[in-house]
Order: sequence, then structure tokens, then C-alpha cells
Amino acid sequence: MGQKAAIVLFVYNRTWHTRQTIDALLRNHQVEQHDLIVFSDAARSHKQEAAVQDVRHYISTLKGFRSVSINYRTSNFGLAKSIVNGVAETLKSHDSVIVLEDDIITSPCFLNYMNDALTRFENDERVISIHGYVYPTNEKLPEAFFLKGADCWGWATWKRGWDLFNPDGKALLKGLESKKLIKEFDFNGAYPFSKMLKDQIAGKNDSWAVRWYASAFLANKLTLYPGRSLVHNIGNDNSGTHCGDAKGFDSDLTLTPINCHDVVVEHYKDGYDVFERFLRKANTSVLIKVWRRLKMRLGVL
Repeated sequence: MGQKAAIVLFVYNRTWHTRQTIDALLRNHQVEQHDLIVFSDAARSHKQEAAVQDVRHYISTLKGFRSVSINYRTSNFGLAKSIVNGVAETLKSHDSVIVLEDDIITSPCFLNYMNDALTRFENDERVISIHGYVYPTNEKLPEAFFLKGADCWGWATWKRGWDLFNPDGKALLKGLESKKLIKEFDFNGAYPFSKMLKDQIAGKNDSWAVRWYASAFLANKLTLYPGRSLVHNIGNDNSGTHCGDAKGFDSDLTLTPINCHDVVVEHYKDGYDVFERFLRKANTSVLIKVWRRLKMRLGVL
């Protein structure tokens, strides 16, 4: 892969969070080799206008990247439409993208991991994406591993990967049901992701993330995960739309590089089991309420 992946950042009305996200990125080695493409959503109502303008003033000053391009939305897209359209638009001129929202704090090792993995698996059709976050499971995980599906907190893909994204929730649900994959999709019932997909179909949410997960899962594609988290989400503070206080999902940032050279390209069943146990514990505790709000944050308008 010649040119580095474009970093695509989606922002709205949270200047403090956006600053933290940018400051963390600028501590990454190789950041100056990346184009930064920012999509700034317009205010949903007059109440958000001042905060949106404050964010826009801040992002107009950004430096330290290979280049900075800013797309100012003139109408409110909402998170799902903004991400789906923004990723697709960027991949018209770039071979790969690294996608961040305005509340994703990255390790100084994040871009090294992304660049290494994007290059290593660029032509491996089994791999659909690279992910930077891993649950704080308190269980031993390998340096890096693959799981079937896709994820949404600090992630990357190629044009060939995003081409598999299907925005049609009904078609995705039908495919999961006809292939009898609902149980596996829901981590053996540990968390009802299929219910989230049904709610998207019913208009109760507009989650792009569950459709991205389902698209990759149905295509039997793999996503690379780090054994130590390179991402910390600071949006779990009630500041974002439909986002509650979900401290139980906060992962400590690793400051040690992730080595993905020796990872076996296959679904890692032990890792799936670790995720299942984590989600089951969350689902049977008070965290389930904030977790539902947290997942809704990934796509609700």
C-alpha cells in the first residue's frame, strides 16, 4: 500500500471531546503522513448552533497532518448517515480509511498498528476491517486475533471492505435468519444484537454499526482486534446523543505496540468466548441499560 490511509473524523457539537481526540492523534508516530478528512455535521436545531460553530472554529485551525480537508454539512445528517456517506465519499479518492468519531482517544501506538495491519492484510479477502478497541475483559488475550464480523470504535477498512456494507436492515436480518446465524450473531444470547437490528428496521434507531457488523458477519469476513486496547472512548459521560454513563466499557490504553505479524487469519473461538462472557456479565448487571444507550449512540439520529 503506497499512500497512507485517510483519517476520517466525524464531529458535531463537542469541542472539548474533539480536542482530546485530535491531541491524542497528534501524539502518534507517522501522523504527519496521513490526510485528515473531517465531516462536520450541521446543528439539528437552533439550540446546538453555537456549539457546532465552536467546533467548526476549532477544526479550522488544525495542523500536523499531511493535509486537512473539512466538509461542512449544511443540513443535519445525523451520525449514521454522516458516517455511511462520509466513508463512501472518502473511499472514492483513497484506497483505505481509518475512521474516528469525536470522542475516541487513541494510543500513541494506534496509527502504527493500523498502518501495519492495513498493509499486511490489504489483499487478503478474508479480512474486512481492523479494529482498535477491545473490551476490558480482565482475561488473557493474544497479542492480536480475528473475530467474524466488524466493529465501530476506532476502525479501518479498504474500499473492497466497505463495498460489502449493506444498509438494508431487512435484507440483513433475513439473511441471518435464513442461515440460522442469530444465536452466533448475538454471542450465544449474551447480547441481543439482532434485536438492535430489528429496532433499526422498525425505525427505533438508525444504527449504522449493527448493519456494518451484520454485513461483515453474513459475508463470513474477519476483523482484526488487538489484545490490548488502543482506544478509549471518552463519550461515555452523558455528553453525546443517546450516550449514557458506561464506565464499565472503559479500557486502559496500551502504550506498547501491538505485533500483528504472527496472527493466524481465522476466527479465534477463544476470543469469541471471552467476548461472550464479558457481554453476558454486562447484560445481567446494571450496565445493560447504559450499554443499550451506548450502542444506540453509534447510530441514532
